[in-house]
Amino acid sequence: MVEGLDLCLQVATTMKEITGRLNVPYIFKASFEKANRTSGSSFRSIGIEESLKILETVKKEVGVPVLTDVHESNQVEMLKGIVDVLQIPAFLCRQTDLLEACGKSGMPVNIKKGQFMAPADMKYAVEKVKKFSNAPVLLTERGTFFGYGNLVVDYRSIPIMQEFAPVIFDVTHSVQLPGAGDGKSSGNRVMAPTLAKAAAAAGVEGFFIETHPDPDNAWSDGPNMIPLNEMESFLQQLLTISKIG
Repeated sequence: MVEGLDLCLQVATTMKEITGRLNVPYIFKASFEKANRTSGSSFRSIGIEESLKILETVKKEVGVPVLTDVHESNQVEMLKGIVDVLQIPAFLCRQTDLLEACGKSGMPVNIKKGQFMAPADMKYAVEKVKKFSNAPVLLTERGTFFGYGNLVVDYRSIPIMQEFAPVIFDVTHSVQLPGAGDGKSSGNRVMAPTLAKAAAAAGVEGFFIETHPDPDNAWSDGPNMIPLNEMESFLQQLLTISKIG
């Protein structure tokens, strides 16, 4: 989530330096708004217009490509020229109008697999986008509902979905505990390295990792996040077993 300009610049600049040393590509991601919240009282945004200006500033000043979530079809046009990659949130991965609008934009699209979706059915989400565009489409694995308030990762999904598109592994949302935090989602970041290493061994094309200099005080997804000062060693571990390095 976009919390403010200074924080976004800090994270983007630090991660650009780290990934430069490790010789891996990097895309900065932050949400201009959080549309899917457990409680209606949860914080959603500092303001859409302000958040988009911050994303634009990060892109220009740090010199990195930028990705953000898109929740409604009418937001796609607004994001063109500001971000480089559109992301379909997991709960919206079946929304035909949204997928087609992203395809019509001609921009690269990352579709997060719904926690309720069979991996093989993500083929149809890819087809909805590619019906209108030859731009790259990525799929992101982020776990599957396992009872209430818990997710598990079925690593068979990686080769299954690679039949349709390159696959990214969402390290930090895969350790999320949906709705398990008394009106908000919780998480268990201590399990993130284990899941990420398994995904690296399974041959994913990239990693989606949330980070923050002070995760316990982050405005969203803090329990899942990897502290910013641990990111370089964390990525080095993954690169020892991953083919993306």
